[in-house]
Amino acid sequence: MIIDIPLQVNNALDILSSAGFEAYVVGGAVRDAVMGRKVNDWDIAASSLPAQTEKAFESFKVIETGMKHGTVTVIINGFHIEITTFRIDGDYSDNRRPDSVSFTDDITKDLSRRDFTCNAVAYSPSAGFIDPFGGLEDINKKIIRCVGDPGTRFREDGLRILRALRFSRTLGFDIDPLTADAIHENAGLLKNISSERTVAEMCKLLPFAGADFLDEYSDIIFEIIPELKAEKGCRQNHIRHIYDVWMHSCKAVENSPSDAEIRFAALLHDIGKPACKTTDENGVDHFYGHADTGAEITRDVMNRLKVSNRMKNHIITLVKYHGFTPEGFTDKTFRKYIGTLGEETIKDLFALREADIRAQSPAFHEESLKLNKAGYDKFLSLLSQEKCFKISDLNINGTELIGLGIQQGAVIGKILSSLFDEVISDKLPNNKDALSKRAKELYDNGNS
Repeated sequence: MIIDIPLQVNNALDILSSAGFEAYVVGGAVRDAVMGRKVNDWDIAASSLPAQTEKAFESFKVIETGMKHGTVTVIINGFHIEITTFRIDGDYSDNRRPDSVSFTDDITKDLSRRDFTCNAVAYSPSAGFIDPFGGLEDINKKIIRCVGDPGTRFREDGLRILRALRFSRTLGFDIDPLTADAIHENAGLLKNISSERTVAEMCKLLPFAGADFLDEYSDIIFEIIPELKAEKGCRQNHIRHIYDVWMHSCKAVENSPSDAEIRFAALLHDIGKPACKTTDENGVDHFYGHADTGAEITRDVMNRLKVSNRMKNHIITLVKYHGFTPEGFTDKTFRKYIGTLGEETIKDLFALREADIRAQSPAFHEESLKLNKAGYDKFLSLLSQEKCFKISDLNINGTELIGLGIQQGAVIGKILSSLFDEVISDKLPNNKDALSKRAKELYDNGNS
Protein backbone atom coordinates (compact mmCIF):
# COMPACT_ATOMS: atom_id res chain seq x y z
CA MET A 1 0.00 0.00 0.00
CA ILE A 2 1.19 3.51 -0.87
CA ILE A 3 -0.08 6.61 0.95
CA ASP A 4 -0.76 9.70 -1.11
CA ILE A 5 1.19 12.38 0.74
CA PRO A 6 0.90 16.11 -0.07
CA LEU A 7 3.81 17.56 -2.03
CA GLN A 8 4.85 19.82 0.87
CA VAL A 9 5.00 16.88 3.30
CA ASN A 10 7.02 14.82 0.83
CA ASN A 11 9.33 17.78 0.43
CA ALA A 12 9.86 17.92 4.21
CA LEU A 13 10.60 14.17 4.34
CA ASP A 14 13.11 14.53 1.51
CA ILE A 15 14.86 17.47 3.19
CA LEU A 16 15.28 15.52 6.42
CA SER A 17 16.43 12.40 4.58
CA SER A 18 18.97 14.41 2.56
CA ALA A 19 20.32 15.82 5.84
CA GLY A 20 20.94 12.26 7.05
CA PHE A 21 17.91 11.77 9.29
CA GLU A 22 15.09 9.23 9.43
CA ALA A 23 11.67 10.80 9.04
CA TYR A 24 8.14 9.43 8.84
CA VAL A 25 4.57 10.66 8.80
CA VAL A 26 2.95 9.35 11.97
CA GLY A 27 -0.20 9.10 14.06
CA GLY A 28 -3.68 9.98 12.91
CA ALA A 29 -2.48 11.06 9.47
CA VAL A 30 -1.30 7.53 8.68
CA ARG A 31 -4.42 5.96 10.18
CA ASP A 32 -6.80 8.19 8.25
CA ALA A 33 -4.87 7.87 5.00
CA VAL A 34 -4.93 4.06 5.27
CA MET A 35 -8.69 4.23 5.87
CA GLY A 36 -9.22 6.56 2.91
CA ARG A 37 -10.37 9.37 5.20
CA LYS A 38 -9.51 13.03 4.77
CA VAL A 39 -6.30 13.93 6.60
CA ASN A 40 -6.44 17.33 8.29
CA ASP A 41 -3.00 17.43 9.92
CA TRP A 42 0.20 15.81 8.67
CA ASP A 43 2.69 15.24 11.49
CA ILE A 44 6.25 14.03 11.04
CA ALA A 45 8.47 12.19 13.52
CA ALA A 46 12.20 12.43 12.84
CA SER A 47 15.51 11.32 14.32
CA SER A 48 16.81 14.91 14.13
CA LEU A 49 17.06 16.93 17.32
CA PRO A 50 15.02 20.18 17.36
CA ALA A 51 18.06 22.35 16.58
CA GLN A 52 19.00 20.01 13.74
CA THR A 53 15.49 20.19 12.37
CA GLU A 54 15.64 23.98 12.43
CA LYS A 55 18.96 23.95 10.60
CA ALA A 56 17.64 21.55 7.95
CA PHE A 57 14.80 23.98 7.25
CA GLU A 58 16.75 27.22 7.59
CA SER A 59 15.46 28.41 4.24
CA PHE A 60 11.85 28.08 5.45
CA LYS A 61 9.89 29.75 8.21
CA VAL A 62 10.18 27.67 11.38
CA ILE A 63 8.12 28.12 14.54
CA GLU A 64 9.45 26.74 17.83
CA THR A 65 6.13 25.15 18.77
CA GLY A 66 7.30 22.99 21.67
CA MET A 67 11.06 22.75 21.83
CA LYS A 68 10.94 21.13 25.28
CA HIS A 69 9.10 18.19 23.76
CA GLY A 70 11.05 18.26 20.52
CA THR A 71 8.46 19.88 18.28
CA VAL A 72 8.94 22.57 15.67
CA THR A 73 6.51 23.68 13.00
CA VAL A 74 7.78 24.17 9.47
CA ILE A 75 5.81 26.20 6.94
CA ILE A 76 6.27 25.10 3.34
CA ASN A 77 4.24 27.01 0.75
CA GLY A 78 1.68 27.93 3.40
CA PHE A 79 1.45 24.33 4.64
CA HIS A 80 2.06 23.90 8.41
CA ILE A 81 3.89 20.68 9.28
CA GLU A 82 4.75 19.68 12.86
CA ILE A 83 8.05 17.83 13.11
CA THR A 84 8.84 16.12 16.42
CA THR A 85 12.01 14.32 17.43
CA PHE A 86 11.67 10.60 18.21
CA ARG A 87 11.20 10.57 21.96
CA ILE A 88 10.72 8.48 25.07
CA ASP A 89 8.35 9.72 27.78
CA GLY A 90 9.32 9.66 31.45
CA ASP A 91 6.95 8.93 34.34
CA TYR A 92 3.45 10.42 34.42
CA SER A 93 3.04 11.48 38.04
CA ASP A 94 -0.08 13.56 37.31
CA ASN A 95 -1.78 10.93 35.10
CA ARG A 96 -1.77 13.44 32.28
CA ARG A 97 1.67 14.53 31.02
CA PRO A 98 5.14 13.02 31.24
CA ASP A 99 7.40 14.52 33.90
CA SER A 100 10.25 14.45 31.42
CA VAL A 101 11.00 13.65 27.79
CA SER A 102 14.20 12.20 26.37
CA PHE A 103 15.09 11.96 22.72
CA THR A 104 15.99 8.80 20.85
CA ASP A 105 16.96 7.79 17.34
CA ASP A 106 14.72 4.70 17.41
CA ILE A 107 11.30 5.08 15.74
CA THR A 108 10.04 1.90 17.44
CA LYS A 109 10.67 3.38 20.89
CA ASP A 110 8.83 6.50 19.81
CA LEU A 111 5.85 4.48 18.61
CA SER A 112 5.81 2.41 21.80
CA ARG A 113 4.80 5.44 23.90
CA ARG A 114 1.67 6.16 21.84
CA ASP A 115 -1.87 5.47 23.00
CA PHE A 116 -3.49 3.06 20.52
CA THR A 117 -2.09 0.73 17.90
CA CYS A 118 -4.02 2.48 15.11
CA ASN A 119 -2.10 5.64 16.00
CA ALA A 120 1.26 3.88 16.35
CA VAL A 121 2.10 3.36 12.69
CA ALA A 122 4.77 5.33 10.82
CA TYR A 123 5.22 5.65 7.07
CA SER A 124 7.62 7.09 4.55
CA PRO A 125 7.66 6.58 0.77
CA SER A 126 11.18 5.10 0.97
CA ALA A 127 10.79 2.82 4.02
CA GLY A 128 7.09 1.99 3.74
CA PHE A 129 5.21 1.20 6.94
CA ILE A 130 6.81 0.84 10.35
CA ASP A 131 4.23 -1.11 12.35
CA PRO A 132 5.70 -2.84 15.40
CA PHE A 133 2.40 -3.19 17.30
CA GLY A 134 0.00 -4.49 14.66
CA GLY A 135 -1.72 -1.17 14.02
CA LEU A 136 -2.47 -1.88 10.36
CA GLU A 137 -4.19 -5.14 11.26
CA ASP A 138 -6.24 -3.39 13.95
CA ILE A 139 -7.21 -0.67 11.46
CA ASN A 140 -8.29 -3.38 9.04
CA LYS A 141 -10.27 -5.17 11.78
CA LYS A 142 -11.62 -1.86 13.10
CA ILE A 143 -10.35 -2.28 16.65
CA ILE A 144 -9.21 0.26 19.23
CA ARG A 145 -6.44 -1.42 21.24
CA CYS A 146 -3.87 0.10 23.54
CA VAL A 147 -0.18 -0.12 22.74
CA GLY A 148 1.20 -2.48 25.40
CA ASP A 149 -0.61 -2.83 28.72
CA PRO A 150 -3.92 -0.89 28.65
CA GLY A 151 -3.89 -0.08 32.36
CA THR A 152 -0.42 1.42 32.05
CA ARG A 153 -1.47 3.52 29.07
CA PHE A 154 -4.49 4.94 30.90
CA ARG A 155 -2.62 5.56 34.15
CA GLU A 156 -0.08 7.54 32.13
CA ASP A 157 -2.80 9.78 30.71
CA GLY A 158 -6.40 9.52 31.86
CA LEU A 159 -7.59 11.54 28.88
CA ARG A 160 -6.87 8.44 26.79
CA ILE A 161 -10.03 6.92 28.26
CA LEU A 162 -12.18 9.52 26.52
CA ARG A 163 -10.00 9.39 23.41
CA ALA A 164 -10.62 5.64 23.18
CA LEU A 165 -14.39 6.19 23.34
CA ARG A 166 -14.22 9.03 20.86
CA PHE A 167 -12.06 7.13 18.34
CA SER A 168 -14.34 4.12 18.65
CA ARG A 169 -17.42 6.12 17.67
CA THR A 170 -15.93 8.53 15.13
CA LEU A 171 -14.02 5.77 13.34
CA GLY A 172 -16.68 3.08 13.76
CA PHE A 173 -14.26 0.78 15.63
CA ASP A 174 -14.94 -1.70 18.42
CA ILE A 175 -12.90 -1.44 21.59
CA ASP A 176 -10.68 -4.45 22.33
CA PRO A 177 -12.00 -6.33 25.42
CA LEU A 178 -8.79 -5.87 27.44
CA THR A 179 -8.74 -2.17 26.61
CA ALA A 180 -12.43 -1.89 27.51
CA ASP A 181 -11.82 -3.61 30.85
CA ALA A 182 -9.01 -1.17 31.61
CA ILE A 183 -11.27 1.77 30.74
CA HIS A 184 -13.79 0.68 33.35
CA GLU A 185 -11.11 -0.12 35.92
CA ASN A 186 -9.49 3.29 35.57
CA ALA A 187 -12.58 5.49 35.25
CA GLY A 188 -11.59 7.39 38.39
CA LEU A 189 -8.57 8.84 36.57
CA LEU A 190 -10.92 11.24 34.80
CA LYS A 191 -10.94 13.31 37.99
CA ASN A 192 -7.40 14.35 37.07
CA ILE A 193 -8.36 15.69 33.65
CA SER A 194 -9.11 19.38 33.16
CA SER A 195 -12.75 20.23 32.55
CA GLU A 196 -11.81 21.98 29.30
CA ARG A 197 -10.24 18.83 27.83
CA THR A 198 -13.07 16.68 29.13
CA VAL A 199 -15.72 18.89 27.50
CA ALA A 200 -13.76 19.00 24.24
CA GLU A 201 -13.73 15.19 24.08
CA MET A 202 -17.39 14.90 25.07
CA CYS A 203 -18.37 17.34 22.34
CA LYS A 204 -16.53 15.16 19.80
CA LEU A 205 -17.97 11.92 21.19
CA LEU A 206 -21.66 12.71 21.71
CA PRO A 207 -22.54 13.42 18.05
CA PHE A 208 -21.54 9.81 17.23
CA ALA A 209 -22.63 7.98 20.39
CA GLY A 210 -25.59 5.60 20.34
CA ALA A 211 -27.74 4.59 23.30
CA ASP A 212 -26.20 1.16 23.85
CA PHE A 213 -22.68 2.59 23.74
CA LEU A 214 -23.54 5.29 26.28
CA ASP A 215 -25.08 2.69 28.55
CA GLU A 216 -22.08 0.36 28.21
CA TYR A 217 -19.80 3.19 29.32
CA SER A 218 -22.24 4.82 31.73
CA ASP A 219 -19.62 4.63 34.49
CA ILE A 220 -17.41 6.95 32.43
CA ILE A 221 -20.27 9.41 31.86
CA PHE A 222 -21.19 9.30 35.55
CA GLU A 223 -17.58 10.02 36.49
CA ILE A 224 -17.85 13.25 34.51
CA ILE A 225 -21.46 14.08 35.45
CA PRO A 226 -22.25 12.22 38.69
CA GLU A 227 -25.68 13.88 38.85
CA LEU A 228 -26.78 11.52 36.05
CA LYS A 229 -26.15 8.39 38.09
CA ALA A 230 -29.50 8.67 39.88
CA GLU A 231 -31.22 8.21 36.50
CA LYS A 232 -30.02 4.62 36.17
CA GLY A 233 -32.67 2.35 37.61
CA CYS A 234 -35.09 5.25 38.10
CA ARG A 235 -38.21 3.63 36.65
CA GLN A 236 -40.87 5.53 34.76
CA ASN A 237 -44.07 3.63 35.37
CA HIS A 238 -46.08 5.65 32.89
CA ILE A 239 -47.96 4.72 29.74
CA ARG A 240 -45.64 6.89 27.61
CA HIS A 241 -42.41 5.32 28.81
CA ILE A 242 -40.73 1.94 28.33
CA TYR A 243 -37.24 2.79 29.66
CA ASP A 244 -35.82 3.99 32.93
CA VAL A 245 -34.76 7.63 32.96
CA TRP A 246 -31.14 6.84 32.05
CA MET A 247 -31.87 4.68 29.00
CA HIS A 248 -34.56 7.13 27.91
CA SER A 249 -31.92 9.88 27.99
CA CYS A 250 -29.49 7.69 26.03
CA LYS A 251 -32.16 7.04 23.41
CA ALA A 252 -32.87 10.77 23.23
CA VAL A 253 -29.17 11.41 22.54
CA GLU A 254 -29.18 8.74 19.83
CA ASN A 255 -32.22 10.31 18.15
CA SER A 256 -30.90 13.88 18.28
CA PRO A 257 -29.21 15.65 15.36
CA SER A 258 -25.42 15.26 15.29
CA ASP A 259 -24.93 18.57 17.05
CA ALA A 260 -22.81 18.51 20.20
CA GLU A 261 -24.88 21.03 22.17
CA ILE A 262 -28.26 19.52 21.29
CA ARG A 263 -26.90 16.10 22.24
CA PHE A 264 -25.47 17.45 25.47
CA ALA A 265 -28.93 18.85 26.24
CA ALA A 266 -30.53 15.51 25.35
CA LEU A 267 -28.18 13.77 27.76
CA LEU A 268 -29.16 16.20 30.53
CA HIS A 269 -32.78 16.97 29.66
CA ASP A 270 -34.29 14.69 32.33
CA ILE A 271 -31.55 15.09 34.94
CA GLY A 272 -34.13 16.61 37.29
CA LYS A 273 -36.51 13.63 37.16
CA PRO A 274 -35.11 11.48 40.01
CA ALA A 275 -35.45 14.40 42.44
CA CYS A 276 -39.02 15.15 41.28
CA LYS A 277 -40.43 11.63 41.09
CA THR A 278 -43.78 10.95 42.74
CA THR A 279 -46.11 7.94 42.45
CA ASP A 280 -49.87 8.35 42.58
CA GLU A 281 -52.45 6.03 44.15
CA ASN A 282 -52.63 4.03 40.91
CA GLY A 283 -48.89 3.37 40.87
CA VAL A 284 -48.28 5.80 38.01
CA ASP A 285 -45.06 7.81 38.22
CA HIS A 286 -45.01 11.57 37.69
CA PHE A 287 -42.14 14.06 37.49
CA TYR A 288 -43.76 17.45 38.04
CA GLY A 289 -41.38 20.39 37.74
CA HIS A 290 -38.47 18.27 36.53
CA ALA A 291 -37.58 20.65 33.70
CA ASP A 292 -37.03 23.60 36.04
CA THR A 293 -35.18 21.42 38.54
CA GLY A 294 -33.13 19.94 35.71
CA ALA A 295 -32.20 23.41 34.46
CA GLU A 296 -30.77 24.30 37.87
CA ILE A 297 -28.82 21.03 38.07
CA THR A 298 -27.60 21.62 34.52
CA ARG A 299 -26.38 25.07 35.56
CA ASP A 300 -24.26 23.45 38.28
CA VAL A 301 -22.91 20.88 35.82
CA MET A 302 -22.06 23.47 33.19
CA ASN A 303 -20.36 25.70 35.76
CA ARG A 304 -18.27 22.79 37.03
CA LEU A 305 -17.28 21.84 33.49
CA LYS A 306 -16.36 25.47 32.79
CA VAL A 307 -18.07 25.65 29.42
CA SER A 308 -18.48 29.02 27.72
CA ASN A 309 -21.33 31.22 28.91
CA ARG A 310 -22.96 30.93 25.50
CA MET A 311 -22.88 27.14 25.54
CA LYS A 312 -23.99 27.00 29.18
CA ASN A 313 -26.98 29.29 28.65
CA HIS A 314 -28.00 27.49 25.46
CA ILE A 315 -28.00 24.03 27.07
CA ILE A 316 -29.75 25.28 30.22
CA THR A 317 -32.46 26.84 28.04
CA LEU A 318 -32.95 23.61 26.07
CA VAL A 319 -33.28 21.61 29.30
CA LYS A 320 -35.64 24.13 30.89
CA TYR A 321 -38.00 24.33 27.91
CA HIS A 322 -37.67 20.81 26.47
CA GLY A 323 -41.29 20.01 27.34
CA PHE A 324 -42.85 23.00 25.59
CA THR A 325 -45.98 22.35 23.51
CA PRO A 326 -46.05 25.14 20.93
CA GLU A 327 -48.85 23.65 18.85
CA GLY A 328 -51.20 24.85 21.62
CA PHE A 329 -49.75 28.36 21.91
CA THR A 330 -51.62 31.43 20.80
CA ASP A 331 -49.77 33.47 18.19
CA LYS A 332 -49.06 36.08 20.85
CA THR A 333 -47.49 33.56 23.22
CA PHE A 334 -45.48 31.94 20.46
CA ARG A 335 -44.13 35.29 19.29
CA LYS A 336 -42.99 36.03 22.84
CA TYR A 337 -41.18 32.68 22.95
CA ILE A 338 -39.47 33.45 19.65
CA GLY A 339 -38.49 36.92 20.83
CA THR A 340 -37.23 35.72 24.20
CA LEU A 341 -35.40 32.55 23.16
CA GLY A 342 -34.42 33.36 19.58
CA GLU A 343 -35.14 31.56 16.33
CA GLU A 344 -32.16 29.18 16.48
CA THR A 345 -32.94 28.08 20.03
CA ILE A 346 -36.57 27.43 19.08
CA LYS A 347 -35.37 25.26 16.18
CA ASP A 348 -33.11 23.32 18.55
CA LEU A 349 -36.01 22.86 20.96
CA PHE A 350 -38.09 21.28 18.22
CA ALA A 351 -35.20 18.93 17.41
CA LEU A 352 -34.79 18.03 21.08
CA ARG A 353 -38.51 17.50 21.48
CA GLU A 354 -38.55 15.11 18.54
CA ALA A 355 -35.63 13.17 20.02
CA ASP A 356 -37.44 13.06 23.38
CA ILE A 357 -40.58 11.70 21.69
CA ARG A 358 -38.65 9.01 19.80
CA ALA A 359 -37.14 7.88 23.12
CA GLN A 360 -40.63 7.19 24.54
CA SER A 361 -43.06 4.35 23.85
CA PRO A 362 -43.45 3.74 20.08
CA ALA A 363 -47.22 3.56 20.61
CA PHE A 364 -47.28 7.36 20.94
CA HIS A 365 -44.71 8.28 18.28
CA GLU A 366 -47.12 9.01 15.43
CA GLU A 367 -49.45 11.20 17.48
CA SER A 368 -46.70 13.12 19.27
CA LEU A 369 -44.55 13.64 16.18
CA LYS A 370 -47.58 14.96 14.33
CA LEU A 371 -48.15 17.53 17.09
CA ASN A 372 -44.48 18.49 17.03
CA LYS A 373 -44.62 19.03 13.29
CA ALA A 374 -47.76 21.14 13.68
CA GLY A 375 -45.90 23.32 16.14
CA TYR A 376 -42.92 23.63 13.82
CA ASP A 377 -45.15 24.52 10.86
CA LYS A 378 -46.76 27.22 13.01
CA PHE A 379 -43.30 28.51 13.89
CA LEU A 380 -42.30 28.71 10.22
CA SER A 381 -45.56 30.46 9.41
CA LEU A 382 -44.91 33.13 12.05
CA LEU A 383 -41.38 33.65 10.74
CA SER A 384 -42.64 34.02 7.17
CA GLN A 385 -44.97 36.82 8.28
CA GLU A 386 -41.94 38.81 9.48
CA LYS A 387 -43.92 40.12 12.40
CA CYS A 388 -42.72 41.65 15.64
CA PHE A 389 -41.14 39.17 18.09
CA LYS A 390 -39.40 41.44 20.59
CA ILE A 391 -39.43 45.06 21.69
CA SER A 392 -36.41 45.86 19.53
CA ASP A 393 -38.48 44.81 16.48
CA LEU A 394 -40.86 47.72 17.04
CA ASN A 395 -40.63 50.44 14.41
CA ILE A 396 -40.06 52.99 17.15
CA ASN A 397 -37.49 53.30 19.91
CA GLY A 398 -36.87 55.17 23.13
CA THR A 399 -35.05 58.05 21.49
CA GLU A 400 -37.96 58.62 19.14
CA LEU A 401 -40.42 58.55 22.06
CA ILE A 402 -38.41 61.28 23.77
CA GLY A 403 -38.58 63.23 20.51
CA LEU A 404 -42.38 63.04 20.78
CA GLY A 405 -42.19 64.90 24.10
CA ILE A 406 -42.36 61.88 26.38
CA GLN A 407 -40.33 62.39 29.53
CA GLN A 408 -37.11 60.42 29.71
CA GLY A 409 -37.06 57.69 32.40
CA ALA A 410 -38.87 54.51 33.40
CA VAL A 411 -42.01 55.58 31.55
CA ILE A 412 -40.21 55.00 28.23
CA GLY A 413 -39.74 51.32 28.98
CA LYS A 414 -43.35 50.95 30.17
CA ILE A 415 -44.72 52.53 27.00
CA LEU A 416 -42.52 50.40 24.74
CA SER A 417 -43.66 47.30 26.62
CA SER A 418 -47.31 48.29 26.18
CA LEU A 419 -46.80 49.00 22.48
CA PHE A 420 -45.12 45.62 22.03
CA ASP A 421 -47.97 43.82 23.80
CA GLU A 422 -50.54 45.48 21.55
CA VAL A 423 -48.54 44.78 18.38
CA ILE A 424 -48.06 41.06 19.05
CA SER A 425 -51.78 40.84 19.96
CA ASP A 426 -52.54 42.30 16.51
CA LYS A 427 -54.33 45.23 18.15
CA LEU A 428 -51.88 47.75 16.73
CA PRO A 429 -49.95 47.79 13.43
CA ASN A 430 -46.17 47.95 13.65
CA ASN A 431 -45.74 51.20 11.75
CA LYS A 432 -44.28 54.44 13.05
CA ASP A 433 -47.33 56.64 12.67
CA ALA A 434 -49.62 54.24 14.54
CA LEU A 435 -46.99 53.58 17.21
CA SER A 436 -46.31 57.29 17.70
CA LYS A 437 -49.99 58.13 18.04
CA ARG A 438 -50.59 55.30 20.51
CA ALA A 439 -47.47 56.17 22.52
CA LYS A 440 -48.69 59.73 23.05
CA GLU A 441 -52.13 58.42 24.07
CA LEU A 442 -50.55 56.09 26.64
CA TYR A 443 -48.35 58.90 27.95
CA ASP A 444 -51.18 61.43 28.16
CA ASN A 445 -53.49 58.93 29.89
CA GLY A 446 -50.80 58.05 32.37
CA ASN A 447 -50.00 61.66 33.15
CA SER A 448 -53.47 63.20 33.13
